[in-house]
Amino acid sequence: MSSSTNYTHWFIRARLKTRQLLLLVAMEEEGNINRAAQVLNMTQPAASKLLKELEDMLEVQLFDRLPRGMRPTWYGETMIRHARMALANLSQAHDEIEALKAGRYGQVSVGAITSPGMSLLPPAVALVKEEHPSLRISLQIETSDVLMERLQQGKLEMVIGRLFERHDKSDLRYEALVEEPVSAVGRPGHPLLSVPRLTLRDLVGSGWIVPAAGSVLRHRFELMFQEEGLDAPVNLVETSALLFTTKMLQQSDLLAVVATDVARYYAEHGLCAMLPIQLPCKMDAFGLITRTDRLLSPAAKVMLRALKGTANAIYGTQFDLTGLN
Repeated sequence: MSSSTNYTHWFIRARLKTRQLLLLVAMEEEGNINRAAQVLNMTQPAASKLLKELEDMLEVQLFDRLPRGMRPTWYGETMIRHARMALANLSQAHDEIEALKAGRYGQVSVGAITSPGMSLLPPAVALVKEEHPSLRISLQIETSDVLMERLQQGKLEMVIGRLFERHDKSDLRYEALVEEPVSAVGRPGHPLLSVPRLTLRDLVGSGWIVPAAGSVLRHRFELMFQEEGLDAPVNLVETSALLFTTKMLQQSDLLAVVATDVARYYAEHGLCAMLPIQLPCKMDAFGLITRTDRLLSPAAKVMLRALKGTANAIYGTQFDLTGLN
């Protein structure tokens, strides 16, 4: 018996209703079946009946009943995760149909970390809009952890980011792009810009704007000083906000450690200057991440093809584009 037949039989036996999926998500968000019922404009007895029918069919308890509210069990967390994905897919299907009815090509949602968000996405998006002006593109620039969660929830169709050991890699396709070098930057006219043969020792006593403790870049930033037998800088400001960083650099002699692509961009616009030193510090490679358990929409295929073609030109990758026509 095929897997698709098994899925069909499960849905038929369970008489699974969209309102049951909505209820699961609402109960997780509200923590209380009464409030969840109100959100969905149904009575509390009707909500309780929907939940009991689903639990009886699955033969498991989806929520622990607590004195003040309800908490998902492991079974419940599993169903909620899949309910979110199913509802996201249904919403996406509706949006795509409405777009096609309106004469538009469709829509695609893409997430990226900062560096490829500045170097890879703009030319890829420009290419897509040139070929398909009506295709709607939704972009999110966030950390890899945030993007992976949104990919898991079905809120993104593809991500340009990093996979770490803590990420669940089942049902994911990862295609590496490039390692990410980092650079030290300061304000234009910073005294260190004129130091001949600048070394890490010259930078120890400076104030730095760095990522938060526990991040990969922060760890490698400190490690590069330690490997040179130096104490890591202690005059630190912790933030990942680039707008704050560039403004702070302009108003002080602080330095910052940022991805080289980001450093070049801000240097080209006169917001900072790159220090004449090659830092012995790199971030792990980032790549294109998609899900293997979901079919890409036509719009997503167009976007993925543009991203891969642009990556071939920018990073020298060797992506095969023949299967994305």
